[in-house]
Amino acid sequence: MKSVHLQRGVTLIELIVVMIIVGILAAVAIPSYRNYLIRSQRSDAKDALLALATQQEKFYLQCNIYATDIAAAPDCAGPDLQGAAASQNGWYALAIDAADATSYTLSATAVAGENQFQDEACRTFRVNERGVRSAEDSAAADNTATCW
Repeated sequence: MKSVHLQRGVTLIELIVVMIIVGILAAVAIPSYRNYLIRSQRSDAKDALLALATQQEKFYLQCNIYATDIAAAPDCAGPDLQGAAASQNGWYALAIDAADATSYTLSATAVAGENQFQDEACRTFRVNERGVRSAEDSAAADNTATCW
């Protein structure tokens, strides 16, 4: 009678082929996922800017002037606006770039060291009193169409 020798397990070649396939899939999938994540997290800046713009308009209705600074409480005696200096997740720093009695410009800039700082295409978002939105890349070039 002939003895049959059954193979159990996987060979080294098969294991290497599987590892190569997994490596190729990871090399494609991880950067794509990271880019998707960065694009989706831009909403943190947009939400924060639009909330700050709403606070500016409320301040204007109460005080007949736009606030020039973000601070703890709205007070018509001072130029302060009740608002946060950072977006909800902390990925963007908020600022009032310019403000006077009739106009303002707000900005949200990616904070160095945070996740969104890697978003070179949309580093800074801006909105003004007319609702005009703009965005700049890391080289300060206009990239509004891509970012908003």
